[in-house]
Amino acid sequence: MQDTIKKPTARQQKQPSATQLAADKIRQLIFTGELVADSNHLETELAERLGMSRTPVREATLTLQAHGLLEIQPRKGIRIKAITVQDVVDLYEVLTEMECLAAKRAANAGYNKSDLKPLLDAVNVMEQSLNDEDLESWAQADELFHLELVRFSGNQYIEGLVKNINDQVRRVRSITLNMRPLPTKSNKDHRKLYQAIVKGDADKAQHIHRQHRKDTAALLTSILNKSGLNRV
Repeated sequence: MQDTIKKPTARQQKQPSATQLAADKIRQLIFTGELVADSNHLETELAERLGMSRTPVREATLTLQAHGLLEIQPRKGIRIKAITVQDVVDLYEVLTEMECLAAKRAANAGYNKSDLKPLLDAVNVMEQSLNDEDLESWAQADELFHLELVRFSGNQYIEGLVKNINDQVRRVRSITLNMRPLPTKSNKDHRKLYQAIVKGDADKAQHIHRQHRKDTAALLTSILNKSGLNRV
């Protein structure tokens, strides 16, 4: 008997808290390399840099520590954690299993084309972004596609697990974005995955996505190795 999957509802827009704003700003500083891997920072320094009080910055660092981006060291401040090539391999291994399970559940959920419009919209933006040679927009649409895929699993625990490791994956993607070939194959993979989910073909959806994630992990680790970026 097939499990009943609770279909996700539309996301509600909420005003971000001071803590969320602080987390977003610190996250962006890490992704752009302004906060370098293995560097150490005081809470007061970060608060001054962000133009915020220490309380939201302290709470933000606790969140980002849980996501693996930094480490709070008692009496020593905050250390920006590095990601190694092996970390990338391990992260993608977990991410692949979680997202393939999400793809299976989404394909089995009985969604129609109207339900799955966010996935198709993301693919269309990805394709248009490549036509416009806008890799930043492509990366944003690619990330949205994966977030929506996980959301369509209807499983909050899959969402939570992916969210906890997604920051580290985003960091690697941002570093390698302009070093990789144009991701035309990635766009084709995403469209094929969308079509498999629309048709309710869970096996095909999992196969497509597993190979896509395997190819992506191989590409990113190859770029890091060839560039000598052993810790980023």
